[in-house]
Amino acid sequence: MSNDIAIIGVGLYPFGRHDQVSAIQMGVAAARAAMADAGVQWQDVQVGYAGSLSVMMPETMVKFLGLTGIPFSKLFNGCATGGNLLLNTINAIRTGQADVGIAIGLDKHPKGAFSSGEAMDSTGLPQWYGDAGLAVNPQFFAMKLQRYMHDWGITPRTLTRTAVKAFANGALNPAAWRRSALSAEEIEASRIVCHPLRKYHFCSPSDGAAAAVVCRADIAHRFGGTPIYVRAGEFRTRRGGSFDVQNTSFALRPTPGATEAAAHAAFEAAGIGPRDIDIVQLQDTEAGHEVMHLAELGLCQHGEQEALVHDGATERTGRLPTNTDGGLLANGEPIGASGLRQVYEICRQLRGVAGPHQVPRALKTGMTHVYGFPGSSCVTILSR
Repeated sequence: MSNDIAIIGVGLYPFGRHDQVSAIQMGVAAARAAMADAGVQWQDVQVGYAGSLSVMMPETMVKFLGLTGIPFSKLFNGCATGGNLLLNTINAIRTGQADVGIAIGLDKHPKGAFSSGEAMDSTGLPQWYGDAGLAVNPQFFAMKLQRYMHDWGITPRTLTRTAVKAFANGALNPAAWRRSALSAEEIEASRIVCHPLRKYHFCSPSDGAAAAVVCRADIAHRFGGTPIYVRAGEFRTRRGGSFDVQNTSFALRPTPGATEAAAHAAFEAAGIGPRDIDIVQLQDTEAGHEVMHLAELGLCQHGEQEALVHDGATERTGRLPTNTDGGLLANGEPIGASGLRQVYEICRQLRGVAGPHQVPRALKTGMTHVYGFPGSSCVTILSR
């Protein structure tokens, strides 16, 4: 177990549609909010990492933050970008490159970006493919989910209850994009996108940014932020024969996927087990992702999700509060920023300052998880 790194500040530019604000402007605002939360100035920051799909060179934001000459790099790992931004910043500090660093995720996606436009450009497929409704991501999400539901007895009602929870949490979160609760009937009445997934089972592309200021734990007292300690952070990619989005193995005992591998490594590094997790933010690009990832992270057994969701265990007042800010369903997904939005939420929940959607009991340890198409995963374990 290691508590040598502290997150001392987090910042968010709320996710949604911000037509008059550029992705860079949102990233700068999130960075400034994180620094204010930490009680640091830009000149205190010695290394930075930024991640974005829509912005080719997000590192150019230093001209707005200050030309101090620090190393400031871009990385991109699909939806796993935000988690890996944090890990790279942590690793830079652990190797002695810096004492204080910042991770900034930002993105800006137009409506329909995940089924045409940007998505088609990134996969090399022609525009007509997305325009015709042959969206790559929803197809593969549904294919994996169909197999999983068949193998483990998960019913469509569990998907819908998971979505109901997401929108209920979003309705309590002042920073959420979708702030209207939806009933099970409304979700079930929405159109089918890729069976068994309906419109309100999916997240939407959105705009936004998030940031985290990180430092050596032994110097955290110099600054004004409330430290949250990084107990583990692990990143893994898929292996042959794994049960991942583009690799739904039909083997009776498939190789563990990227999420399972990252979670196992994180628990081992932290010296704790799944039962020690009080709250989790996990990838919920669609409702089935949340259901499957609960088991892939080791937080329950495969097939237990049906009872877990039905009994309310994943709700804000349940045993394992999951995606308490509404997750991707209520916030949408600016790809480069979503992992750091999770870190923002866990830090604020552990501090007890999350506001109307605060979990109503003491929390000590939280987990974040992002999963990037077609098979990369980042897991962090954080504690007070």
